[in-house]
Amino acid sequence: MIEDNDILLLKGNEAIAHAAIRCGCDGYFGYPITPQSEVLETLAELKPWETTGMVVLQAESELASIYMLYGAGGTGKRAMTSSSSVGIALMQEGISYMAGAEVPGLIVNVQRGGPGLGTIQPSQSDYNQATRGGGNGDYNLIVLAPASVQEMADFVDLAFDLAFKYRNPVMILSDGVIGQMMEKVVLPPFKPRRTEEEILAECPWAANGNGLHRRGSNIITSLELDPAVMEKKNLHLQEKFREMSQKEVRYEAMLCDDAEYVIVAFGSAARISQEAMKTAREHGMKVGLFRPVTLWPFPEKELRGLAETGRVKGFLTVEINAGQMVFDVRGAVEGRVPVNHFGRLGGIVPDPDEIIDALMKLSRS
Repeated sequence: MIEDNDILLLKGNEAIAHAAIRCGCDGYFGYPITPQSEVLETLAELKPWETTGMVVLQAESELASIYMLYGAGGTGKRAMTSSSSVGIALMQEGISYMAGAEVPGLIVNVQRGGPGLGTIQPSQSDYNQATRGGGNGDYNLIVLAPASVQEMADFVDLAFDLAFKYRNPVMILSDGVIGQMMEKVVLPPFKPRRTEEEILAECPWAANGNGLHRRGSNIITSLELDPAVMEKKNLHLQEKFREMSQKEVRYEAMLCDDAEYVIVAFGSAARISQEAMKTAREHGMKVGLFRPVTLWPFPEKELRGLAETGRVKGFLTVEINAGQMVFDVRGAVEGRVPVNHFGRLGGIVPDPDEIIDALMKLSRS
């Protein structure tokens, strides 16, 4: 039996599975796909249905997985799924349904390269999909970007808390580097699954068959044929997204107080950029690192504040894609200083020396 505060050597995907059990997750529904298959494999090995009663089910497809998540979340259960890029693309209709019906749930995306089937190697090319909703309609997900195996574990409970606080799907957007790498992890303490009475008290909106005599029936749907009613519902959702933007921004700033050039990176790219920052400072360049932890809501005010200091001469976004977050950085900076992008494609991970070369080009521009 693994006790609280035990330190284990785990892959990022394995940490997700361990954390899900410890955070009172009621059900996992998923389908294997590289490079995230260890989430399902670890859950199958740990057999939480024998200890906590957590359901672990390999669905017949990603489409089935997301609708199982929709159904479980609609009853007030803490449920999750995980996949990688092309699998998440298949889930977009269901994710949009969940956002429209205000159903909480956790979706983990351990990204691989594309477009299409692409490669099984790491990528960050799902940024636009994750931060712009991905499916049809006007909606947002809260998107958390872990940069370590420890954060893979830590963000599971946070994601569930945010999902139920706002009745909205939350995504942990990782990548193949973080999912497959091994690090020491302190697992979260065990949190028992909620009882039916607790779910009834915490989720009075849930359609779970409980308390019908007390409150009447609940209907979970994203469908509304009356345009006036649908507009009112959309305005309600937009107000909720504004509240998220005001209250749930998370970021990490390293050595930005005196920085003349700031690298902006998330996930595994931020780890590599941190090494580039250290090397650049050893060579006399005043470089800082700004890591968005929430990719949505994006920390635009904080980045704008750095640009307004008059000290920062330029920003460099480092992404394992063709340039996606760079547009959010440019929107935040509003043309005050140059914003360049450096990235690698096809599953190739940037090298710190390449980032330093990109910084040198920025300094000469």
